[in-house]
Amino acid sequence: MHVIGARWFARLGGLMALVGLSLLPAMSQAASEEDPWEGFNRAMFRFNDTLDTYALKPVAQGYRAVTPQFLEDGVHNVFGNVGDVGNLANNLLQGKLHNAGVDTGRLIFNTTFGLLGFFDVAKHMGLRKNDEDFGQTLGVWGLDSGPYLVIPFLGPSTVRDATGRVPDSFLTPYPYIDHVPTRNVTRGVQVVDTRANLLQAERLISGDKYVFIRNAYLQSREFKIKDGQVEDDF
Repeated sequence: MHVIGARWFARLGGLMALVGLSLLPAMSQAASEEDPWEGFNRAMFRFNDTLDTYALKPVAQGYRAVTPQFLEDGVHNVFGNVGDVGNLANNLLQGKLHNAGVDTGRLIFNTTFGLLGFFDVAKHMGLRKNDEDFGQTLGVWGLDSGPYLVIPFLGPSTVRDATGRVPDSFLTPYPYIDHVPTRNVTRGVQVVDTRANLLQAERLISGDKYVFIRNAYLQSREFKIKDGQVEDDF
């Protein structure tokens, strides 16, 4: 999906804007306090789900079928190693100095001894991978999540998390890769790798798929922001 030229991205942006404008009236169909834009979100969810069903998921299944497990793991590890840059930056912004030290160690050992992260040697050294982003950082700083929001092509989010995607994007290599084909191929491989790693998780979905994913996303974000310190309602 990402292996496309700059002109296609421009047209895609225009299409997204038109689709969004055409569905604005549906946003008035308030469903709950956390999801007041459910009408719009469901429309975007159907759009994303259709695109996934007929394009991304088959590619991910084919990728998993033909790729040896060691190679698939290695590719996943490489992207995970790149992601540790964002983990490090956000742990520093959240004042989690110990975790930032772990991120630094992971980057050093995996980039060198792990051959640019192809092998996760840091894991075997007891350096556990963190999972931080700027949306979580804003949450730690006290910013409310805002309404739930489904973003075309990107999936579940909130207003806060959508905002956090902007600074996080500068912690990825893509803004600094000038060669467009290389950038698009790399993006495409990462998207397929991410989707392939979600194939098994689909079996857990039950009932209303939209509601299941929404609730799972919101609960997961709260869990991550509070580092597992979620209050018990009982």
